[in-house]
Amino acid sequence: MFIEKMIDDDEVKRIATKVMDGNRISLAEGVILYDNADMATLGFLANKIREDKNGDHTYFNKNLHIEPTNRCVYSCKFCSYYQKKGEEGWEFSREQMLEKIANMGEEITEVHIVGGVHPQWDLHYYGKFFQDIKKLRPDVHIKAFTAVEISFIAKKSKMSVAEGLAALKEYGLDSIPGGGAEIFDEEIRQKVCPHKDTGEEWLYLHETAHKLGIPTNATILYGHIENSYHRIEHLNRLRELQDRTGGFNVFIPLKYKKENNELGYLGEVSIIEDIKLYAISRIFLDNFGHIKAYWPMIGKDISQLLLSFGVDDFDGTINDSTKIYSLAGAEDQSPSMSTDDMVKMIKDAGRVPVERDSIYGIIKEY
Repeated sequence: MFIEKMIDDDEVKRIATKVMDGNRISLAEGVILYDNADMATLGFLANKIREDKNGDHTYFNKNLHIEPTNRCVYSCKFCSYYQKKGEEGWEFSREQMLEKIANMGEEITEVHIVGGVHPQWDLHYYGKFFQDIKKLRPDVHIKAFTAVEISFIAKKSKMSVAEGLAALKEYGLDSIPGGGAEIFDEEIRQKVCPHKDTGEEWLYLHETAHKLGIPTNATILYGHIENSYHRIEHLNRLRELQDRTGGFNVFIPLKYKKENNELGYLGEVSIIEDIKLYAISRIFLDNFGHIKAYWPMIGKDISQLLLSFGVDDFDGTINDSTKIYSLAGAEDQSPSMSTDDMVKMIKDAGRVPVERDSIYGIIKEY
C-alpha cells in the first residue's frame, strides 16, 4: 500500500491509514497529524478526499462583494479595516450600493455584503436594502453579514438572534458568509478580539440560522498567536455543529495579514503553513462538502497550488469592491477576475472549472 511505504512515523501511519479507510479522526489525532505528518502525506490524504468528494471539479460563482462601511463599534487587534481615529472612512448609501449591483447587470448571480459593524444602522435599514435588491434582481442570491454584524443589528432592533435572523430572511437574506469566527478558543480570542462575540455565540447564531433554513459558511482566522491545537479544536467545534445541522456549505481558511493592524509585529506564517492548514482542514472536516481558497487573500498562484491539497472552490469573480484584505497587505489591491480568467486559472491547474450557484448547484461545466 502506497501510504505504508511513504510514512516512517508509526503513529502518523496509523492515523493516515484510518483516513484512507474513510474513518473519522479525533481531535488528538488531528493535532498529531498536523504536527508530525510531512507535506507529501498531508497532500496525498487531502487530495484523495477532495477527489472522492468532488472529482476534478473546481467551483466558482459570479459574485460582487459590497462593503457598506468601515465604521465599526469594534477594534479587533488583527483588523486593518475598521476606521481608526483620525482616518477617513466610508459609508455607502443604500442607493450607492444598489447602483453597484445595477451596473453589474446579469454578470453576477450573488451579492456578498459584509462590512464594519456600523453604530447606527439597524436590521430594518439593511432589510430595506435587501428588498430593493430583490426588486432589481429577483433572482440574485443575497449572502450577507458576519455573525457579529447580525448579533449587533438584531440587538439594536430589540430582537433576539432568532427573531433577527427570521426578519432578515423575510427581507430577502438567502445565506450567511462565515466571517467573524476567528479562533473559538476563548483565551486566544480575549487577546485578539476581546470585545467581540464569543466563539460559542458565533456557533449559536449559525446553528440558529441552520434551523431556520438559512445555509451558512464557516471560517477560521489563522496565523497569529494561536497554535496547532487551537486550530484543530476550532475545526472540531465546526464539525460537531455540522453533525447536528448539516447547514454549512463550505469551509474557508482565512490567513492573518500583517499590514496596518496591532499584531503586525508577528509577521505572517509561511506558504508551507498555509498549505498544511488547508490540507488538514480537508482531512479533518469529513462532513463538509467543500473547502474554499479565497484567492484575493491567499493569492492566485497559491490558490492554484492548493487545488492539489484539498481545495475545490475558488470563491468567485469578486470584482473590485473588497478592501478587507487589500488594506491588510494582500497582493491584489483590486481583486477582480472575468469568467474567462477564472476558467483559465482552473484549467491551467489541471482541474475542471464549474460555475455554481451560491449553494453549489451546478450552472455550467467548462
